[in-house]
Amino acid sequence: MKLSGFDISASALTAQRLRMDVISSNIANAETTRAAYVNGEYVPYRRKEVVMEPVQSNFSDILNGKLDSQGVQVTQIKEDPAPFKQVYNPTSPDADENGMVNMPNVDILKEMVDMISASRSYEANVTAMNASKAMFVKSLEIGRA
Repeated sequence: MKLSGFDISASALTAQRLRMDVISSNIANAETTRAAYVNGEYVPYRRKEVVMEPVQSNFSDILNGKLDSQGVQVTQIKEDPAPFKQVYNPTSPDADENGMVNMPNVDILKEMVDMISASRSYEANVTAMNASKAMFVKSLEIGRA
């Protein structure tokens, strides 16, 4: 399987778009204290992360020169194992006997940094795709002359 520059950029665009969707979900649920019902009680939303890896290729094909480039793929969306934040709010219906409420393990500042990173990666791949397109158009113009 040989990937062109378009295929590589397209795989990265798809992966970064999914990453932005997951980050948006994290931000939207940063205050959700009842995301799931587990073992008879409600638990807060748990932050999710996107895991990306290079497209798997056959090692013998690489050695034989059949593959000269790879793309990226999302292999999983996993939950962040970090502990929930504890906030004192005795008036909350989710408060325990000490007035503490488990809040999601989402840090808005970290999510915004991740969103900027994903957005910049997306833009870089759009730029690479446009550069490939411009080279194809130029080669067609040269061939016409």
